[in-house]
Amino acid sequence: MFYSFVRAVVALALRLFYRVKVNAPAAEPEGPVMFVGNHPNGLIDPALVFILTRRHVTFLAKEPLFRLPVIGWLLKGLKALPVYRKQDNPSQMGKNEGTLDASRDALVQGRAITLFPEGKSHSEPSLAELKTGAARIALGAAKQGAPVRIVPVGLTYADKHLFHSEVLIEMGEPIEVKDYLPADEASETESVRQLTERIAGGLKAVTLNLERWEDLPLIQLAEQLYSFRQKAAVDPERLRNWSKGLQLFRSEQPERFERVRGEMVSFQRRLALVHADPMDLALEYRPGPVLRFALKNLLLVGLGMPLFALGLGLFYVPYLFPRWASRKAELDIQATVKFLAAFVTSLAWWGALTVGAWLWRGPELGLVVGLGVPPLALFTLYFSERWQVVLRDVSVFFTLGSRVRLKALLLHEGERLAEEVERLAGEYQPRLEPPVSSLAVVAGR
Repeated sequence: MFYSFVRAVVALALRLFYRVKVNAPAAEPEGPVMFVGNHPNGLIDPALVFILTRRHVTFLAKEPLFRLPVIGWLLKGLKALPVYRKQDNPSQMGKNEGTLDASRDALVQGRAITLFPEGKSHSEPSLAELKTGAARIALGAAKQGAPVRIVPVGLTYADKHLFHSEVLIEMGEPIEVKDYLPADEASETESVRQLTERIAGGLKAVTLNLERWEDLPLIQLAEQLYSFRQKAAVDPERLRNWSKGLQLFRSEQPERFERVRGEMVSFQRRLALVHADPMDLALEYRPGPVLRFALKNLLLVGLGMPLFALGLGLFYVPYLFPRWASRKAELDIQATVKFLAAFVTSLAWWGALTVGAWLWRGPELGLVVGLGVPPLALFTLYFSERWQVVLRDVSVFFTLGSRVRLKALLLHEGERLAEEVERLAGEYQPRLEPPVSSLAVVAGR
């Protein structure tokens, strides 16, 4: 009961904090399963597992978290298992045997567990070297006859520390642990090594795993240009193939790579000056659609602005506090601090407004405020985001719609680069692993 309640609340809160996309099979994996993921975003990473699966999952978390006031209480309530790390307290490392035994027992009983084999949260663009604990736990359970499967989970954040940015949760192909069982005790170390390498390969298949962060805007622009050329929607799944292809391109054709990279960076800067992206260059501004756009958004402003102003006034403090609380946090835990601060502050603020209205005008107003605060908060968020989109569209219209020559020059340059990107895709795509066709994007998990 406690687990189901926490899962429902955290999953809802995460969907409000991020724009979550899930790419996974419609049928959840059954039996003994170990979910393993990359770890770029502190406590947000394990919390996203609540969205990925409805199964009761046993989490492994570093021991110092169990001593924190609120987080420790939650972890104990969820029956999470502590991991004792050398960097936290070397004298406690011996207690890990109990954690490993409990993890193996959970798998033998047919349950699901989650861990992050990098052993730490970090903001590097590529996977850190994996610890062997995941492989040892899985092989230990498989030796006892449990049909254990390891499921790689890739977490890709657009801007992990920014509110309402996008995150893609992707489930990779399950790894059958029985295929790595050692023939005898002497070959156990080699089996652990091979399975750890296989886990690393599975995680690389569902993450960007960039060599450097400067490559991210480059592959994002390549995907935008490719989508522009194909007249298709931008696909976050293709970003991984762009990442792999970019690494091959850089190593095999360094001179051509530097030329194309320079041209794309220059084009990207020119687009940034007019606040546009490649898709904007194909827009045609006809009087009818422009008039409908203007009337629709004027109506939105006229009807929505009073409610938005009310919401902005009421929720300014809970909006501002998480940003203040996370301002000095490291990047890999910044979102965790911001999310927890927003969650606690919002609930406390909701309660304070309800109680204040009750004391001021009686239970009737208290009930109205209590029921009205959540929809007003969501409307304020929607209106704020919608208004930013409208302002961007207006800016692009006045910049490109009234400057025909500038738009024509950018369109010509964009089409030329899109052709180059399409040629590169044709060269390297056959050498890259094809996307798994059996997966489907699921939004409602």
